[in-house]
Amino acid sequence: MPDRPTAGRVLAGLAGVLLLTSGCSDLSPSDLSDVIDLDVSQAPTDSQGGGTGASDPDSALALLDGLRVEEADPPGYDRSLFPHWESGLWSEEAQDDCTARQVVLLRDGENVEVDEDCQPVSGTWYSEYDGETFTEAGDLDIDHMVPLAEAWRSGADTWTTEERERFANDLDTSPQLWAVSASSNRSKSDEDPGEWLPPLESFHCEYAAAWIEVKHTWDLAVNSAEETALREVLSGC
Repeated sequence: MPDRPTAGRVLAGLAGVLLLTSGCSDLSPSDLSDVIDLDVSQAPTDSQGGGTGASDPDSALALLDGLRVEEADPPGYDRSLFPHWESGLWSEEAQDDCTARQVVLLRDGENVEVDEDCQPVSGTWYSEYDGETFTEAGDLDIDHMVPLAEAWRSGADTWTTEERERFANDLDTSPQLWAVSASSNRSKSDEDPGEWLPPLESFHCEYAAAWIEVKHTWDLAVNSAEETALREVLSGC
């Protein structure tokens, strides 16, 4: 099972891909720093940067302890309030010629090759949710770890549209975007961990930690059933 690449490995991988596809063999990775900007988002809280790194149960529990517990279901949710999808393309570009979706596919895949439009044409992708491996980018969905509707219920209803757009395209501040099998993403829908967990049980600990980190970074609340489910998962990690 491949590890999720670090930001440095993402930049190095993108550098290699763009060198291959652009034909600019004299362009160095340092030159690419002038055109690649993975920081397309900024959380509307004081917690910014590459995420909190809550990768162990104790750290995740500490973050969970700091989350607000609220039972809320504000009206008015509409997916268009989180701009990110337009005519099949992510609206927020992560770099010249690469959309956020394409960057996630580059980041989460192995041996990924792209065409002149930065669209992956070959590679291998491992879906963390169900343990399936794919060789066609079209078989992957880009999942929001905390679904947009769930974010709305958890506090995003008070955000500006610009803040919701940054959340929907968050590549850097939290583990929000994942390339996973289309079937697992659609099974999850907008459910929280009190209602849905990945089919692959060995991923539950990392899933819970990532969910909590996103909610912490973006100052989102949890409901009581969600909190209970997260604590139960972490108790077995």
